[in-house]
Amino acid sequence: MSLLPHLILYLTLLTVVVTGETLRPRFYSETCPEAESIVRREMKKAMIKEARSVASVMRFQFHDCFVNGCDASLLLDDTPNMLGEKLSLSNIDSLRSFEVVDDIKEALEKACPATVSCADIVIMAARDAVALTGGPDWEVKLGRKDSLTASQQDSDDIMPSPRANATFLIDLFERFNLSVKDMVALSGSHSIGQGRCFSIMFRLYNQSGSGKPDPALEPSYRKKLDNLCPLGGDENVTGDLDATPQVFDNQYFKDLVSGRGFLNSDQTLYTNLVTREYVKMFSEDQDEFFRAFAEGMVKLGDLQSGRPGEIRFNCRVVNRRPIDVLLVS
Repeated sequence: MSLLPHLILYLTLLTVVVTGETLRPRFYSETCPEAESIVRREMKKAMIKEARSVASVMRFQFHDCFVNGCDASLLLDDTPNMLGEKLSLSNIDSLRSFEVVDDIKEALEKACPATVSCADIVIMAARDAVALTGGPDWEVKLGRKDSLTASQQDSDDIMPSPRANATFLIDLFERFNLSVKDMVALSGSHSIGQGRCFSIMFRLYNQSGSGKPDPALEPSYRKKLDNLCPLGGDENVTGDLDATPQVFDNQYFKDLVSGRGFLNSDQTLYTNLVTREYVKMFSEDQDEFFRAFAEGMVKLGDLQSGRPGEIRFNCRVVNRRPIDVLLVS
């Protein structure tokens, strides 16, 4: 059997297995000029179908970029030879709406086959989730490649727990050259969406091993959470992360000031003196929060591992390696 067809396919695949490039706005202006409008269109569809889904997709950027850079490793399914990130401690039973990215990728593949990376989809979709729910809109830098692997262990080692305090978060973000202001602003992603009772049971019933609730919880809000998440109840029940969970605004910070933060990692931003000034600033000035959030998302999107990558045809699986193609007979 002639190897020529396999060699041609090998060379085709080789063109999309490259190292990271310099990111820039309007990266697809010539190769896929409708890319950003297609992503926004699909995000609008997802929001109409289920309002919560866009908040879920927005979180992909944080969970992806902190683990070896913004390379869509988060989206890879497990294989017999690889434990991916979807089942890591911070993601299992928490991250959802991966099918929205699948739909976006399918639409892009129809318009511009093998052109737009899944990593860039995550960045564009996160921006659109914010803009479509009333938050700021900003220009995104594109040109990322998709990783060839994923690591559950790397995610477990890096991603913070809902129990994390502000000091831990400051140190974590600093590792990625993100300032205290960046960290507080990006925590404002919890302006939309919901969290599970699982993430707050310790706050309600055994904060710091005390056998008592978190004293920072405002009493009437604590009672509301007690009813939502009773001891021994279903810990997969979800509650709103702020008082306006479908609108991206600064209500999240107003809630923290009043002791109504859902997660410990949220409320600690107000109880900590270093981060409190930014919480108060953003609670009083929504425009400043919007500016800081957009700047933080751009910085977060700049994180790259520098490892070789590709343009996946399906965001959940790595493309067949060229050597596999050559071995087919």
